[in-house]
Amino acid sequence: MLFKLLVRKFVKNYQNIKNKEVRTSYQVLSGIVGILCNLMLFVLKLVFGLAVNSIAVISDAFNNLGDTGSSIVAIFGAKLSNTPPDKEHPYGHGRIEYVASLILSFIIFGVGIQLIKTSIEKIINPEPVEFKLVTFAVLAFSILIKLWMYSYNSYISNTIDAVISRAAAWDSMSDVLATLAVIAGGIIGGYVSLPVDGILGVVISIFIIYTGFRIAKDSVDLIIGSSPDPYIMGKINDFVLKGKNIVGVHDLVIHDYGPGRWVASVHAEVSDDTDLIEAHSEVDEIEQDIEKELGINIVIHIDPVNGKSLGNQDKQ
Repeated sequence: MLFKLLVRKFVKNYQNIKNKEVRTSYQVLSGIVGILCNLMLFVLKLVFGLAVNSIAVISDAFNNLGDTGSSIVAIFGAKLSNTPPDKEHPYGHGRIEYVASLILSFIIFGVGIQLIKTSIEKIINPEPVEFKLVTFAVLAFSILIKLWMYSYNSYISNTIDAVISRAAAWDSMSDVLATLAVIAGGIIGGYVSLPVDGILGVVISIFIIYTGFRIAKDSVDLIIGSSPDPYIMGKINDFVLKGKNIVGVHDLVIHDYGPGRWVASVHAEVSDDTDLIEAHSEVDEIEQDIEKELGINIVIHIDPVNGKSLGNQDKQ
C-alpha cells in the first residue's frame, strides 16, 4: 500500500502507535495527503465542469474543495489535541480532536447547502450539458483517488483509533458515490430531456449534507460522553478478575478524554480475611498491566466482602 510506504518514510517510530507524537504524525500526514489530493481533484473537476457546463461536476469539484478545508481542520485538530495538560485541563486536550471533527462536519454541511441551492436553480433554468470522453476519464480517475483516500483513512482509524480519520473515510466514500452519480447522469442525460444534471446535483448535495450530519452526530456523542465500549469493559473486568485474591468486580467507570486518553476506576472485591498489603500490591500490578496493554489510566479500589461466596458468583 502506497500510504504505508509514506508512513514508514515520514512517521518516526511509526510502530509505536500508543505514543501521542506518533498519533499526531499519522494524522498530519493524512491531512497533508488529503489536501494535495483534494486540491488536484478540485482543479480538474472545475476545469472540466466549466468546459462541459455541468453543475453536477462543478458541485463535485467544490465538494472536493470543502474536503481540503476539512483536511486543514484535521491537521490543526491533531496538533492542538496533543497539547500537554495544564491547570485548567488536567487530563489534556484530547477532546479537541472531537471538536475538530464537529467543525469538519459543519464545513461539509455548509458546502452541501450551498450546492443544493445552485442545483435547484439549474433544474429551474436548465442548460445543455455536453459530456465528453475525457470528462468521464477525469471522473473515473477521481473515483480511484477517493477509494484510495477511503482506504488509507480507514487504515489510520483502525491503527490509532482516530475519530477524525474515520469521519474522513466516510466522507471519501460519499464522494465516490456522488461521482458515480455524476457519471450516471452524464450517460442518462444524453437520452432524456429532463434536467438530469440539476437533479443529480441535488442528489449529490443530499449525500454531502447527510455525510456532514452523520459526522456531526458521532462527534457530538463523543463530546457529550457516550457509553463505554462493551469490549473494553470486558477486557478490564478480565484483567482485574485474574488477580488471585479478587473474587468480584463492580462499579466500573470509564471517562473518555480523547483518543488514547481514557481514565477509569473500578471496585475489586476481596475476601475480608485477605492480607490488605498483598491485595494492594496485586491491584497495583493490575493497574500497570491495564495501562500497558489497553492504554487506560485506571484506579482500582479494594472492597472487602464477607466470605468468598458472593465473589465466586461474580466469577461464574
